Amino acid sequence: MSQNYTGSNSPPITTEPYKELAANRYVESVSDSLQLDESENNGKIQPFLNDEIAPTLSVADAIAQMLENLGVSYAFGVAGGAMASLWGALSNSSIEVLNFRHEAGAAFAATEAYFANNRPTVVFTTAGPGITNAITGLFAARGEGAKVILLSACTSAPQRGRWAIQETSTYTLPSGGIFTTGALFNYAITIESAAQLPQIFRKLALAMAQPGGFVAHLSIPTAVQTSLIEDIALPQLDISPFPMTASKEAIAKSVELLSSGPFAIWVGFGARDAAEEILELAEKTGAAVMCSPRGKGIFPEDHPQFVGVTGLGGHASVLTYMEQQPPLRTLVLGTRLGEPTSFWSSALVPKEGFVHVDIDPEVPGVAYPHVETFGVRSDIKAFVEELLQQLPDAPDSTALLLPRPEHKAIDPAPDVDYPVRPEVLMAAIQKIIVEDSDAIVMAECGNSFTWSTHLLQFSEANRYRVSTGVGAMGHAVTGVLGAALASKSKAVGIVGDGAMLMNNEISTAVKYKIPAIWIVLNDARYNMCHQGMKILGLKGADATLPPTNFAMIARGMGAEAIVVVRESDIEAALEQAIASTVPFLIDVVIDADRPAPSGGRNKSLAAQGIKSSAAKNAVKQVSFPMI
Repeated sequence: MSQNYTGSNSPPITTEPYKELAANRYVESVSDSLQLDESENNGKIQPFLNDEIAPTLSVADAIAQMLENLGVSYAFGVAGGAMASLWGALSNSSIEVLNFRHEAGAAFAATEAYFANNRPTVVFTTAGPGITNAITGLFAARGEGAKVILLSACTSAPQRGRWAIQETSTYTLPSGGIFTTGALFNYAITIESAAQLPQIFRKLALAMAQPGGFVAHLSIPTAVQTSLIEDIALPQLDISPFPMTASKEAIAKSVELLSSGPFAIWVGFGARDAAEEILELAEKTGAAVMCSPRGKGIFPEDHPQFVGVTGLGGHASVLTYMEQQPPLRTLVLGTRLGEPTSFWSSALVPKEGFVHVDIDPEVPGVAYPHVETFGVRSDIKAFVEELLQQLPDAPDSTALLLPRPEHKAIDPAPDVDYPVRPEVLMAAIQKIIVEDSDAIVMAECGNSFTWSTHLLQFSEANRYRVSTGVGAMGHAVTGVLGAALASKSKAVGIVGDGAMLMNNEISTAVKYKIPAIWIVLNDARYNMCHQGMKILGLKGADATLPPTNFAMIARGMGAEAIVVVRESDIEAALEQAIASTVPFLIDVVIDADRPAPSGGRNKSLAAQGIKSSAAKNAVKQVSFPMI
């Protein structure tokens, strides 16, 4: 997993013994805490607490307090009867609870909220389909390196195996992977007793303070949620975030290797908290800098030493640099160099290999197992700070004119500026959204990803978000809510019509007045699939969609929306969206036949000896996201 960690702006995690809740909290269950008093309440049922008995903490209330102490600000989910007590406890805490329309959307939003404010987030679900619906979003959270805690309800022990409603147990779901620690969850446990809470809290507190992502699952049986806590002492924890630093020997070896000749810097998403240090290192050494799609903006894309984005939606200028001015080594910072970042292209391998820095010791050497790689386990910021102290400045005479990402001039508008060309839309987004606002920009998978990654330019970190590991449709469509909410600013999702039809949370944004903006590339196709199948020469597959008026749908849910069919109307629509104080959707009818940018990908694949063909016997292992 690429390097992600709780930054310096996160508060220390502190814990005090559980305090008695305020008298307006429910104590056991709704039925146990209601009293009918017709004389004083006009026959209405009111919450009642016996004044002679001190309020007692339930497991659900204790978990809510635990999450507060861990720094959780937001909980995203879909409620249900099996987790009513837990839902009530969250709703009566300081945590802001947002009720979504689908659990996957809630999980995507929680993931993006974490990246927007660097605080752990919560996803809550009921039993059965609540859990299974959330899994895709949690899979993305794990792959992206977020800190997310899933709270789910499960069937109580006496009812298991008896066909309970939405039964959630080993009788109906596999325990491995869902209720146990493994590939999906860094930590998973079923809480059968209140006595487990101190151990669980310690585990979560330590995990939240360490660098890297962490996805946990606490499954709480319905009956256990209302059970009372008695005589349980909680650990006293005062844990501040801490960096993981490399050994002196690793630093010395890195300095030796990087000083032996010109080197390049390959920046990934895990280096996002070291943007200033990386800029200083590049300018000190004269190193060329490239970045992964998720790493856009960490190093300013308008800087003369930036040679381009690698991988999916990337720039051919990177390959030009590697061919014409090859570095001796490449310093890799916070990227796994996986397929979306590198296509595992040998053209990106320098003569003497990599110095690869990551907090996960299993990352270096995996993407390119045949290439000489010196792996360093370290926090990126701390590592680069050490290099700045020890690496010599580059002589001025070694300065080279580096290749820059290509930006072709846009042809003049045709006589009828309909439909909108995607490159014209991206130019307008660059001007109005990227340069004239501070909005977070997210791109959905598919052609939205390639157009945005290839054409948009960012000069600061944490402004651009894409998912490359999982790349689930619906991630940006719903994640944009979490980004806007947690950043307390505008967030813009550049999405396809297929993703918008699959899973959107417009209704949720309207309910909570979240200033999300959706820009829908409406071409009535799954266009990456359509274009890819055409290039591969595979006929008969249907990737078309019935035309959809997304503006009408959005207005029907209470958002503001506008349809754009002409290029001359784009900028005004974007300005209207940015000025709006409510959720806003722009439905852009785009030219479906404009080929998505793939020059950098094609060149990289050609370097691997892979060629696509329109013939029926095209190379079978080439898939359309890579052509």
